[in-house]
Amino acid sequence: MKLKVVAIFTLLLFTQLVKAQKAESKKDLKVLYVGGSGNWMDAFGYNHYSSDEEKQRDIKGRMASFEALLKRYFTEVTVVKAEQYKAQMSEAYDVTVIDGKPEAISPRKAEKDSTGRIINYIPASYFTEDFDKPVVFIGELGESLGRSIGLKADWYCLCLDAHALNFREEHPIFKGPFPVKMTIEERATPEDAFHYEYYADGEIPKTIPMWRVQTKGYKTDEGFRIGMVARPWGFEDSPDAEYISSGVCAKTLDAVAIGRHGNFLHWGFVASPEYMTEEAQVVFANAVAYMSDFEGKGIIARKYLDRRATREYLKELKYLSTREAYEDRLELNKNFDKSMLEEKKKAEEKQARGEELSGMEKRSLGYKKQPELTYADFLKRYQGKYYDIFGADGEAYRKFYDDNHDYFYGEEAMYEITVDEDVKSLKIPNYDKRLLDKCISMLEKGVETDKARRILSRYTMADFDDAKSWRTWFENNKDKMFFTETGGYKFMIDTYDKSIEGNDYHRKKKELTSSSDAIKPAATDQLNPVSVAAGVVEDNGKKNLVVKMKIHDGFHLYAYVAQGDPFIATEVDIELPDGYEKIGEPELPAYEYYNDNGTTRYTGEIVFTQEISGEGSGEALCYLTWQCCDAHICQLPVVRKPFAVKL
Repeated sequence: MKLKVVAIFTLLLFTQLVKAQKAESKKDLKVLYVGGSGNWMDAFGYNHYSSDEEKQRDIKGRMASFEALLKRYFTEVTVVKAEQYKAQMSEAYDVTVIDGKPEAISPRKAEKDSTGRIINYIPASYFTEDFDKPVVFIGELGESLGRSIGLKADWYCLCLDAHALNFREEHPIFKGPFPVKMTIEERATPEDAFHYEYYADGEIPKTIPMWRVQTKGYKTDEGFRIGMVARPWGFEDSPDAEYISSGVCAKTLDAVAIGRHGNFLHWGFVASPEYMTEEAQVVFANAVAYMSDFEGKGIIARKYLDRRATREYLKELKYLSTREAYEDRLELNKNFDKSMLEEKKKAEEKQARGEELSGMEKRSLGYKKQPELTYADFLKRYQGKYYDIFGADGEAYRKFYDDNHDYFYGEEAMYEITVDEDVKSLKIPNYDKRLLDKCISMLEKGVETDKARRILSRYTMADFDDAKSWRTWFENNKDKMFFTETGGYKFMIDTYDKSIEGNDYHRKKKELTSSSDAIKPAATDQLNPVSVAAGVVEDNGKKNLVVKMKIHDGFHLYAYVAQGDPFIATEVDIELPDGYEKIGEPELPAYEYYNDNGTTRYTGEIVFTQEISGEGSGEALCYLTWQCCDAHICQLPVVRKPFAVKL
């Protein structure tokens, strides 16, 4: 792909077009643009440039085109490269447009079980959860930068092309503040949409109204960057989120190409302004202006688990219990076998001629026809744990899913959905707030109180010791209460008031801290700014080894130290005696901003917790490393200082 002449010529034309057009009345907003990506490189860094010089020229041209567009519509525009950006910079602007990946403030981590097997990855962090400045993410950046804070702009598919469809034409970004006339045309429905017909309400039409966003797309222009759509299921199950548009992609017709969650807008289309239609340039400017209204309106319901099963998943499970789905799978397998066996034959013939084989051709030599898939095998593969109950009875699955629709909840696992027998016994849907009212009444009457508490704990993030407190909380907040499946199957409160119980996802951690009040570090002073205490706490049948560090006012420790900064990060290394083992990774304290390099710090009192299991007497050793500093000087680092805890 040769871009040297084309990219420069296109950018010149775009710049001239902007200058030639009648000046618009600018909106009085300060916009920060963060660049660093290209038009011909994908989310994995793969590119279609003939040289690094060509790549840098495309990135530079892309940044210049965004700068020209934003300066046309807004009074003040600043452009920085991604490696220069820190979240704190957004404080000085009304809206930040992020089109490049900055350095993380906390790296990606792996969670392991007691055997050392990786069970989960904690994504890298780029923002703290209290960040509430308006941001527009381009392409897949909402996924990569927003995952750690529970953004709903998760990665459904990197498959978005050039046209929008199923857009809400009355949405403000299509109306103003800059006037736009959308050219809508009837086009053939994307073929892939028919593969998901079981999600649709009724038959999918053969054609659908579309609006062109980009003049280039990956399907028609080889090597052009591909856009991203987010999962639609539950996207709007909280008042802090709104779907705006889908687009031509390989998924459902309601996959989210443009959508807002809290103070973040996902603009999944990836073309820079020189490859946008004139209409799309205006709509993009409107989207930036629209987001300025969400200053201070952050995320309420957080989607930490991107593949959490919502009730929409039942539609797929029902379809996958049918003979139709089974026959479709057989046909796919048959066609794949035919294609691969043809490739294998060609590779064998090429090998026989003594010609060199490509990597793909070498792999095809080992291909064997897939074993015949029976209907029972198909059900076992897709119905999971329910196969042991219903076997090869497809109709039984569909009846089960329909009969229990109102009682399913998604567990803390990928696409794992379970019937809540507690709720089912009360015959109230788990998404109906009458359920909370009923459980509180059970506490008030002293009837099945254990069941009532299980339900209240499962579906809320509130916690009270007595029925009266539960009742007061419910009556005060029921009119602002909503149920979110993507946010963890929880009843939450539509409010930004942090003093109101019910919206704190980290309540469990706070409960542990509260239950460990007996573990108290000694007093600190200027000469002894850090004190440590450690002990074991039993909480809800679990044992947790707790390490508390008290940091004197005006001093701090370091949480994460960016490359190049001369500090020592705080670390806790726990060694257990025979008969004990660690469960998962330790829970780390919340950290604060320290500097623009990405280094973060701890202040006040911080708590590290490590779940453990085992029996018997012995002694755990907690080795602590830290460096304590104030605003002027740093003390010498403390390296692997041992603290003993009796078990």
